[in-house]
Amino acid sequence: MAGRTRSTAGQGAQPFLGRWARTTVQGPSLYGRAKGRPTTRVEVTALATLGVVTSEAGEQATTWAATMSGTPLPEGVVLAHATGQRRREGMRLVAREAREEAEDLQLAPGATRAFGSGKRAREEEPDPLRTCFERDRDRILHSSAFRRLAGKTQVFVFPRDHQRTRLTHALEVAQVATAVARATGLNIALTEAIALGHDCGHGPGGHASEEAFSPFLQGGYHHAIWGADVVLAPLNLCAETLDGVRHHSWSLPSPLTPEGEVVSWADRLAYCAHDFEDAVSVGVVHCDDLPAEVALVAGRTRNAQLRSFINALVSCIVETGYVGMREPYASALSALRAFNYERIYTSPSSVAQGRSVKAVLVALVEFFAEHPERAPVRPIGQALAGRGGECASGGGLGAGGGDVGDGVAGGTEQALRRAISYVAGMTDRFAFSCAVELLGWDPARLPRGIDATGVSALPSGPGSAFG
Repeated sequence: MAGRTRSTAGQGAQPFLGRWARTTVQGPSLYGRAKGRPTTRVEVTALATLGVVTSEAGEQATTWAATMSGTPLPEGVVLAHATGQRRREGMRLVAREAREEAEDLQLAPGATRAFGSGKRAREEEPDPLRTCFERDRDRILHSSAFRRLAGKTQVFVFPRDHQRTRLTHALEVAQVATAVARATGLNIALTEAIALGHDCGHGPGGHASEEAFSPFLQGGYHHAIWGADVVLAPLNLCAETLDGVRHHSWSLPSPLTPEGEVVSWADRLAYCAHDFEDAVSVGVVHCDDLPAEVALVAGRTRNAQLRSFINALVSCIVETGYVGMREPYASALSALRAFNYERIYTSPSSVAQGRSVKAVLVALVEFFAEHPERAPVRPIGQALAGRGGECASGGGLGAGGGDVGDGVAGGTEQALRRAISYVAGMTDRFAFSCAVELLGWDPARLPRGIDATGVSALPSGPGSAFG
């Protein structure tokens, strides 16, 4: 690859070291000068492996790449930084058991305690450092089901850069919920775990996906129940976490823990405030359209509304013992939600968008139910192989990766359920690309704002995955 060049804006063409190329550096790099020595051959090889420029113009990249091995000390310790680090005295290990004891003393009497490995469907050894609910939070955060929320609709299909997705919604719910839990002495880790995982059962295209999948399932499709019982099942989460996810919707029975109840409120506070903000940003509504009751009680901006509603929720919990909200804040929140329903969620454009989403998803489910060999499958048993579910990626059947087909006959109940699981896990972009490329769907029939171009990774062989 000698002789290749890479152009950097304003700097002209520069020599480029190809992958695995070996070379020498003319004089010490910035990294070498900082350490008082020339750059070593090992470091140079590493830089060449990364394909970085070693000319003076590329020195910042060279410096960064040269930190490959860190800074070793005579004591056998490797530091991250070459300068500025110092020894900290008095450091000690705070193991899980000690933190559980401290937590028991610090939490409110009605809060949920973490002990041992937690109540899980499959028993596990306790983690030496993390509580059971911290472990749940980490599993959800690192799961593929959680990552896919970045490509799923919150309100607007294929949102613009600064609009919410299901992922950013989950993060905002977690912030609201943990703020309330912290102020009221509830279990923060459990609250955060429920909040991060609460919408993992949503399909592509928003709530319209529930209408699309419901006719195929006895009892219908509810994202909260599906999320807890199917999508997050491979993670072997604690019963309290799954209960909070399963019952976070107000249309279902209340969660068993106060932390789950807090997430139910946090979900509503977050989406009412940020959906209005997003609608204003794209001109669907104007900020002056906000009902006077909402503006008077909670303010006109998202931050003012969240501050008002969070404070109202906290004061109600502390003063009454109920996870709820008193007047006039409860009515103001109801008025904000009613306004969003009328002007945003059930507006003619949103209804049309929902019809388009439903049509596509129904067709995809029917296709994969008849052709199960076209959908990648990772059986739950395989996903749980390893240490107590730690190797599971989340997502249940059809989570991407694994074998294709595995002999399930098309047109069977098993094939249908697998098809629902697979399509429900898709991101918006991948679902609509599948419709175009697999079903020959007319792009003009796709929901407005969907860009189905440039996606070619369709489920056609082992290891296929979706966006």
